Amino acid sequence: PDNFQIIWSGSTPTLDFREMAAYCAPILWFSPDEPSLEDRTGKDIMIPAAFPFEAAPSGPVVYYRLRTVLTRGEGAPAISGDLKNRVDTRLDLSRIAGLDIDYFFYYPREEGLGAHKHDVEALYLKVYVHHCENCPEQKYALYIERAVGKAHGLLWYDNTLVTDAYTKFPVTILVEEGKHASCTDKNQDGIYTPTFDVNRRINDAWGVRDIMRGGGLYKGSFQAWMTKQRIPEHRVFPPLPVDSYLRAAFSRDGVYAPDNAIYELRPFPRPEAVDTVAEPTLLHFIDDKGDENWPKILETADLRAFTRWIDGKNFTHSLSIAYRVEGQNSGESSGTEGLSFIFPLLVIKNVSDPITGGWLVNRIYIKDDEFQDVSWNLLYTPSASRWMDGYFAFGWEWDKDQYGDVHTDVMTETGVKFRLNLNHTPLRFLSHLGTDFWGLRFGIKNEGVLNWNGIGYVFEVGAGVW
Repeated sequence: PDNFQIIWSGSTPTLDFREMAAYCAPILWFSPDEPSLEDRTGKDIMIPAAFPFEAAPSGPVVYYRLRTVLTRGEGAPAISGDLKNRVDTRLDLSRIAGLDIDYFFYYPREEGLGAHKHDVEALYLKVYVHHCENCPEQKYALYIERAVGKAHGLLWYDNTLVTDAYTKFPVTILVEEGKHASCTDKNQDGIYTPTFDVNRRINDAWGVRDIMRGGGLYKGSFQAWMTKQRIPEHRVFPPLPVDSYLRAAFSRDGVYAPDNAIYELRPFPRPEAVDTVAEPTLLHFIDDKGDENWPKILETADLRAFTRWIDGKNFTHSLSIAYRVEGQNSGESSGTEGLSFIFPLLVIKNVSDPITGGWLVNRIYIKDDEFQDVSWNLLYTPSASRWMDGYFAFGWEWDKDQYGDVHTDVMTETGVKFRLNLNHTPLRFLSHLGTDFWGLRFGIKNEGVLNWNGIGYVFEVGAGVW
């Protein structure tokens, strides 16, 4: 495909798990003030580290997991070998359409706001397997379709880069100072540039905020001053195989990455390997990373199934419900209570404004006695995850009067929405209700278009990003 760059090609369809992970593995780029570096540079860097229950390495360690293998319909098995122990386990690319490969980075500690012992961060890659049946050689090729740098455990904060002809490989990841969130660096310049280095859900993407190490909480939109310039001596390189096309750009006099550390690749361990006596708090960081019996095998027999795999998460669970109060509206002196429901514009899929990067969603609220009044409106918000956002809504309201007659009015509303991620508060138990975010909305509402007789205030409190 014209928009992708080949990272590997060959005529033999067989690769083992580790080879696949090595061909796709990323460069990691640390801040010059990263505390876990302990003032080390170049080949002396020892992070990311190995888990403390494993054999001590001579250098950095990165863990891999083949989370999903998308097969090409029915036929011979796509995987052979010892799948349980993942020893000499092989992939048959002739039977595979794509893979989800995850990389995990372990740090003995995290610093800054909410500092704690043990930190496991992640990068997810979506890899497309191209087949050229009529080619005499190079019948198979690998392309990285997108890279997703995980940030602070929230899907909305994901740093997602859909690759194109201008993406430089290996995928380069900027590692947040002290907190270790992962952010893609499309052109390997060591600087985070929104809309370029991250090109999906830009307003919500976390980016890389090195200032968090100082203990402050910055949940507004990303600003350039939040990130420090990276220096080449703080890069850690992947163990690219000797036949990788990507080695040449980082070799000098035939030596690959001569001035930088090269990490070791290991399969992500099972939770049962954790020494819960010596490290009782470490189990959680491994156990919550998904199915230990990877990879999951998905069969695809048509283009629709393949497209669903490419699109990945659609955020269908991004629903909000809130308690709503309106006051001083249409001459009313007391507040009118009700419930507000917000859900994706296409019901099962969110729609982003292509110009500003914000979101358009449906909102329905019901109010008054026995919820007899109903409104539908289209609501716009610049993001779904920032601490504070403005919003605007336009729609219609159907009010039933005391005689049972229904009156239809145009309604407009604008105001401010405040969100709080409960994972970092004593109220974190509320996240079990299905959302990490709760929030408050303060607004001004008007019924009508050209008259201002129906103006009043609005207050909402409830769960969900919207």
